[in-house]
Amino acid sequence: MGRRSASPHTVARDVSDNNRDRKRSAREALQEQRAKEQKQAKRKRTTIVAGAVVGVLVVGALIGVVVSDNSGGGGGTDSAGAVSAPKGAIGTDKLVIPVGAGNAPSALTIYEDFRCPACDSFEKSFTPTIHDLENSGQMRTEYHLVTLIDGNLGGSGSLNAANAAGCAQDAGEFRAYHDVLYANQPEEQDDAFAKKSTLLQLAGKVSGLKTPAFTACVNNGTHNSWVKKSNGAFNTSGFSSTPTILLNGKNIFGSQAAPLTPASLRQMVAQANKGKQPGKVTATPS
Repeated sequence: MGRRSASPHTVARDVSDNNRDRKRSAREALQEQRAKEQKQAKRKRTTIVAGAVVGVLVVGALIGVVVSDNSGGGGGTDSAGAVSAPKGAIGTDKLVIPVGAGNAPSALTIYEDFRCPACDSFEKSFTPTIHDLENSGQMRTEYHLVTLIDGNLGGSGSLNAANAAGCAQDAGEFRAYHDVLYANQPEEQDDAFAKKSTLLQLAGKVSGLKTPAFTACVNNGTHNSWVKKSNGAFNTSGFSSTPTILLNGKNIFGSQAAPLTPASLRQMVAQANKGKQPGKVTATPS
């Protein structure tokens, strides 16, 4: 027995229902796809924003490292990049540390290295005479600090000791600390002055010197660039050894025919000062 055929109206209704179902399914699929795309877009925006934030933080951290490196204690420069000279330094590029009356009629120029054995011998022989001439206003001393031994033997004792002496100059105690360093100079091959703890320990021998400011100056190498510039000036000065000693611009040290002695130094200063008034010493140099 054959199956009964559907009426035209029934077929049309079924086709219409199917079309509605297909349209509904298409709309729902489109809505789902749009919702999915919106979620993906939101996640992408979040990722971009988060990435941007991380990027800013990373760049900020890198900038912080650069700023920290450039402004840290080892640089020895100010914010403009200029060399940080000790207080009261004078002369071209402020590379000279003066001791004694500024208007003294004679000037003794000394190029020296705190690791240099010959400098130590000079200081031990001449320090009392130099101090007496300074204190009486007959002579001022102008120190140029160099790092010859560091260059010859390696190490950093010359540099670190010279920086510490610059820090002592900031505190008004250069002469006293200068003398302590020579009184405690290690053997030439022993780079003991490279240890900042040693330099700070020796500062305890100068009354009132070992302050937080001095300690920070030594540890940070505040005047390192200044010391290096001073050494560079020495290298182009035409002099090749330490100590180099000049009186009123004339080299008076190292002559085999007429070796310099404390007595001959006094005679030279007295001769140069004939008819001149001694300088005004406002206070006994430290």
